[in-house]
Amino acid sequence: MGTSDADVVAHAVADALLGAVALGDLGSLFPSDDPSWAGADSMELLAIAAQRCASQGLMLSHLDVTVIAQTVRVAPLREEMRRRLASVLEVDVGAVSVKATSTDGMGFTGRDEGVAAVAVATGRRPLPSSG
Repeated sequence: MGTSDADVVAHAVADALLGAVALGDLGSLFPSDDPSWAGADSMELLAIAAQRCASQGLMLSHLDVTVIAQTVRVAPLREEMRRRLASVLEVDVGAVSVKATSTDGMGFTGRDEGVAAVAVATGRRPLPSSG
């Protein structure tokens, strides 16, 4: 389920993956001034970013996402979010954590003016063959 609020999770995850292999950020792959990306599905962009990272040898071990929002509730959607992210990233759902926190009224998220997300991706690259 998602409105533009759902994009924040996909974007944070894509940036975490790209950062894990030093490929820049989402804007590097999908520049906001390129009209071909206007209205693009964020989960499709995440899939492309994940494929790009996999082509660099990234083997995702674990993904941890924190949604920061005052009134948006993650709990009712947590398992579906985990399943969708795991599916797009082609990992076991057990490797995906989604949680939420609020800022207790502070800042733009606390005033309910928006939603933020932070993601951390851990993984490894295969060892180069000696030879």
